Amino acid sequence: MTGPLGRRRFIGAAAALGGAALAGPLAPSAQARPAETRRPDTLATPPGFQPEGIAVSGRGVAYTGSLIDGSIYRVDLATGAGRILTRGQGPMAVGLKLDTYGRLLVAGGDSGRIRVIHAGDGRALATHQAATGAAFINDVIVGCGGAWFTDSFNDVLYFLPAGRELTGAEAAPRAVPLGGEWAPVPPGGQHWGANGIERTPDGRALLVVHDTAEALFRVDPRTGDATRTVLDGGSVGNGDGLVVHGRTLYVVRNWAYAVDVFTLSGDGRRARFVKRITDPRFDEPTTAAVHGDRLYVVNARFDADWSDPATASTIVSCPL
Repeated sequence: MTGPLGRRRFIGAAAALGGAALAGPLAPSAQARPAETRRPDTLATPPGFQPEGIAVSGRGVAYTGSLIDGSIYRVDLATGAGRILTRGQGPMAVGLKLDTYGRLLVAGGDSGRIRVIHAGDGRALATHQAATGAAFINDVIVGCGGAWFTDSFNDVLYFLPAGRELTGAEAAPRAVPLGGEWAPVPPGGQHWGANGIERTPDGRALLVVHDTAEALFRVDPRTGDATRTVLDGGSVGNGDGLVVHGRTLYVVRNWAYAVDVFTLSGDGRRARFVKRITDPRFDEPTTAAVHGDRLYVVNARFDADWSDPATASTIVSCPL
């Protein structure tokens, strides 16, 4: 998630709604279809639910969180049938990922919080206050020893040792300052820095897209030192969510209404542009996930009127 216009609008909408948009019962996004029916290309999310992040299980169950109140929606990619897994009462849910223990790790945006939610029954397992003051916990990836969260308003990553234990001092998130070639952002929340995050194909380092610098950085998880990834064509401008699938990098470019596709070197130091995916269904896309031979892209619809509880959005499926 990125950009001052989008941030003003969704925070304003959240204040106006106060969670009321999700007060009533929610019907599934689509009726279950026979097994022989083709998977739906477009999946609706509930009215009053502004999606941003996405995580997909190996069985093809997708999870997305609401920027308005932090609710989590679960949907079957094969049928389009979905339900609210857990109703949020704040804070917002931005990026989210599944860990190996069947838990959702959820970035809490301007609350500075990280939530851990049981992906099966929606129970809140833990809440960590990673940051205070002007902060925006934006996205998350699992790898390199735990879970890594970006803070778009501060030049830091937060590391959560996502082992089996979730409580105690050893489970608290640790701040890792970004250095090296990283382009610092002025404090105060007026400029957006670190946004989407992924692992390099060799699994040894992290990739972080920098919103203001319009650049991609390889980050050493041991030190926080960043080096700029050399791009051979393409663009990461308006870069939001990142997906690494094998040696392929997908960069979701929200205000560009596009996904740029690159081939990465194993260590993530170079990226060669392959193609640009555009689709008339893209509506301020923010994040994506791969399942099978499809890319599932979340539309945050920052320009929509989210003070209207009937406003809804979609997750769209595109061929890889």
